[in-house]
Amino acid sequence: MLPGMSRDAINAICAGFPGAEVSDPWGGGHDAWKVGGKMFASIGAVTPGVSVKCAGIEQAEMLIDAGVGVKARYFHRSWITLPFDSDPEELAHRLRESYRIIRAGLPRKVQAALGAF
Repeated sequence: MLPGMSRDAINAICAGFPGAEVSDPWGGGHDAWKVGGKMFASIGAVTPGVSVKCAGIEQAEMLIDAGVGVKARYFHRSWITLPFDSDPEELAHRLRESYRIIRAGLPRKVQAALGAF
């Protein structure tokens, strides 16, 4: 989908990750994607973009400085928001990385139950 992605396209990518579940925990049309009860992506009700977890604050700052994303409002400094019109491959990569980071922090038993990624 060029030149960017839509909410539906992002949701389709997230839905393909093993054990991924979506909810609207704050009401009002947010899509919060979780694995093992931990959030790895969030699409706000109004902001045209998706927030993702980075490997750390330094990586988030580097991506912000490089213009890949902006600081994710209301999230820890290790999260960034990527606009829907971001490069589709970069956006898909950041979604996968965020999922991988959150999944890796889950207990081994929970990770094993999710299946291969």
